[in-house]
Amino acid sequence: MKMEIEEGLEDKVSLLEKQRTESMDYQLGMNFLKLSRDEVIATLPVDSRTRQPFGLLHGGASVVLAESLASCGAWLNIDESQYAAVGIEINANHLRAVRSGQVTGRAVPIRKGKTIQVWEIDIRDEKKRRVCLSRCTIAVVPINRV
Repeated sequence: MKMEIEEGLEDKVSLLEKQRTESMDYQLGMNFLKLSRDEVIATLPVDSRTRQPFGLLHGGASVVLAESLASCGAWLNIDESQYAAVGIEINANHLRAVRSGQVTGRAVPIRKGKTIQVWEIDIRDEKKRRVCLSRCTIAVVPINRV
């Protein structure tokens, strides 16, 4: 499926794609479907990279997906030459077990302030059942402070 990119963000997304090959989300197989300032969607496979020893999607993998979506969404809303978007808090309620296939995460902003952004992330299985509900707080800090 072709990635949907908000008009005007093409250069930023190109930079993101070049930089993320060494990132955790990339190594786990996360695949962006939509990148915009108000919605970020990606899939994550449920396979040997993301399962815990008992064969279920690891809660930590869900949190990686959630924070990756929130951080990316926040980053799309800032001037990356001046600021960085860094996660400072995340919570996650794991609501349903998943053994195989893939999950899809959708992040939307609750607040996009100058110094703090809060994003809500909804992760669902292939049958559209909610697997995890997460909220992530992102600090927007001057680039020279990271």
